[in-house]
Amino acid sequence: MIVTHLNLSNYRNYAVADVAMTPGANLFVGRNGQGKTNLVEALGYLSTLGSHRVSTDAALIRAGEDAAIIRARLQHNGRDLLAEVQINRTGANRAQINRGQIKPRELPRYFSSVLFAPEDLGIIRGDPSGRRRFLDQLLILHTPRLAGVLTDYERTLKQRNSLLKSARLSGLKANQLTTLEIWDDKLVSLGSEIIDERMALVTSLEQPIRDAYASVVGDDHGPALTALLSIDGVDADTDAASSAGPAAGAPVESTADTAERFRAALALQRRSELERGLTLVGPHRDDVLFELNALPVKGYASHGETWSFALALKLASAELLRRDSNTGDPVLILDDVFAELDLNRRARLAAAVAGFEQVLITAAVLDDVPQGLTAHTEHISAGRILETAAEVSRG
Repeated sequence: MIVTHLNLSNYRNYAVADVAMTPGANLFVGRNGQGKTNLVEALGYLSTLGSHRVSTDAALIRAGEDAAIIRARLQHNGRDLLAEVQINRTGANRAQINRGQIKPRELPRYFSSVLFAPEDLGIIRGDPSGRRRFLDQLLILHTPRLAGVLTDYERTLKQRNSLLKSARLSGLKANQLTTLEIWDDKLVSLGSEIIDERMALVTSLEQPIRDAYASVVGDDHGPALTALLSIDGVDADTDAASSAGPAAGAPVESTADTAERFRAALALQRRSELERGLTLVGPHRDDVLFELNALPVKGYASHGETWSFALALKLASAELLRRDSNTGDPVLILDDVFAELDLNRRARLAAAVAGFEQVLITAAVLDDVPQGLTAHTEHISAGRILETAAEVSRG
């Protein structure tokens, strides 16, 4: 799949933007703060319904405006598609495909992209919520129907937590909460599906991340991923398992299926949940351990190793989607990546992405990007795409 045209209205620092794009590499060059990242962020939003830079949609809307619009023309196997989303300051967002209204969460069915940016180091170094978010976004791109499962789980979790808090405040005992069993059933049903899908995803990423890491670094440092599950006794939000050491957070071997383990874990935690008014087990408290040379990346790897692992993680994600998607390659987005790499790794990365149908790149300095990726270059200044050589020299 490729993006042939991007149109923005009142998005970030763009009152209006119209950008034509081509297959292969598309490079956006401009000094920091001019708006080049805003262009690729908008396309990332179309496939993930979120920004890689901010946690709320309000920051995406131009100051003084009520809504922002992202509109992209897509092409795959000769078929044209128009995808649109309206991000509203108040009220629900709206989405359309070929002018027909759809639910925003359905957009990933029509468009997928994988974006790598310096902020993605937070997936490795940050708290477990960032790693869960990474897995879930990739799950939705890989299997779009899971967007509904994740939404339903969040709704069920919220209701169950509300009941637990009420019980804590009123002093009710577990045997007095008959409605808790109803929410337990829903939590286990939805949560078990999410856990199983995440586990399968982690397994599917194992070989692609080894290949991607080797292609970027030119060496085998044994990159590995291991799911850490709260239903098996690992509480990622309190154990700090992903940085405590090589043996921390080792998964518990069990022949029981996921639902059985989930129910057993809920029973074991019942008293603690009532005391705290909080659901303590489930996919919302899981994590994934990233390793190099059998040591956790978080806390042990150098900056360069961490950067390479994060980049390999995104390249592996793109390869997985490319392998399993019915809509062709995902659009691969590299936001301000080449400045962080030495000449050797720049060349290796350029070779690694050369086979993708479309790659979008941002850079502050043109010379940071290998020449083979600069054939289609747009210069950006102050929220404008510069049209002439004179404008480029001034901007």
